[in-house]
Amino acid sequence: MAGDEGVIPEVTLSIHGAPRPERADAARNRRILLEAAGRILRDKGVDALTMDAVAAEAGVGVGTVYRRFSDRGGLAYALLDDEECRFQRAFISGPPPLGPGTPPQERLRAFLHRYVERLPDHADLLAAAEDGTARYRAGAYTLHRQHLATLIGQIDPALDAVYLADALLAALSAHLFLYQHREYGMSLERLKTGLDHLLSGITS
Repeated sequence: MAGDEGVIPEVTLSIHGAPRPERADAARNRRILLEAAGRILRDKGVDALTMDAVAAEAGVGVGTVYRRFSDRGGLAYALLDDEECRFQRAFISGPPPLGPGTPPQERLRAFLHRYVERLPDHADLLAAAEDGTARYRAGAYTLHRQHLATLIGQIDPALDAVYLADALLAALSAHLFLYQHREYGMSLERLKTGLDHLLSGITS
């Protein structure tokens, strides 16, 4: 296959999401805004996390918040930077089965299971970050997609690895998790078993 329909070749992945080196004053301003956002999350919950609220809490104009984070999704992803970078390091260079050194089928399963295990602590904030198309524009999604597509291509080069990577990641949407786990009462083990059934169509 060619273009976006083909298999993404194996590449050296790099961490997405970590703040770039910046001037001391810019780093300080970023920290002030994130600390303000963190206080809002802790005291009032994710529904209260708005750009206006962060500006008021930090004592700055709302334009400052928008210039720094673009939108609410960007702010939410910034709050998740540290945890996301730890996850990325684990699947890029950590121990197997999540990291290198085990067959692609096992790495694929380990990625999906670990992602599910992250969701109880982070789904509310991820749901805020995933408003609209923000999820698909985030560097983290791009890296997750590339990683899964690479593994799928290693399992069977004839598969449409990019499409299947998107399909698997759709099953890990924070909004879907909140419905399945909190409203419908599905356990994490049930969700993992369901993902295993989806994987069987790829790995068998």
